[in-house]
Amino acid sequence: MLREEYNCRLILEEFADNPFLPLFYNEPDRFAFTVELFFMTERHKQMQRSLLNQDLFREFTVADYAFVKTLLFASKNLPDDEFRLFQKMYSVLSQSFPKPDILVYFHRNVDILLEHISQRGRDYEKQITSEYLTTIQHSYFEYFRNILSYPVLIIDLNTVDFVKNPNHYEHVKYLMSKNYQPGVHRISLVV
Repeated sequence: MLREEYNCRLILEEFADNPFLPLFYNEPDRFAFTVELFFMTERHKQMQRSLLNQDLFREFTVADYAFVKTLLFASKNLPDDEFRLFQKMYSVLSQSFPKPDILVYFHRNVDILLEHISQRGRDYEKQITSEYLTTIQHSYFEYFRNILSYPVLIIDLNTVDFVKNPNHYEHVKYLMSKNYQPGVHRISLVV
């Protein structure tokens, strides 16, 4: 919606191309490292292609993920020794990316996320548990607490549908356009 309205550059995660994802959901211990390594290299390639090549006709970029997602998921999915190795590779790859002007995190309760996952109907996602989603959410919140160099806007969207409701979209867009000091800002939208 933002791309259409502002003609900005859009980066959408290309998760469906990961051949290890269905295998990971069936055998997470066996395929965690390969699924995370594949995600990291693909995200790096995509971000590098999009962010490091200037587009003179687009004023800004909107992405549906931040590269740090790679590290946050790996921290929860990998055993300690594999995570240490993964972290070293991540450190090298992440150095070339600029910091965002603002990071916006759309938060929904886990039960709503599970409902959306069920509605998507992807067979390999049927094993996702509320415990796993809660763990991932907590890792995002832990990470956000340590960001002091740019603003992080957490918007609780439990009762909001900005895709179907133009007023919700306008409100979310207004919140994202405000000036924020570096650090975490949390807003609950209730309609």
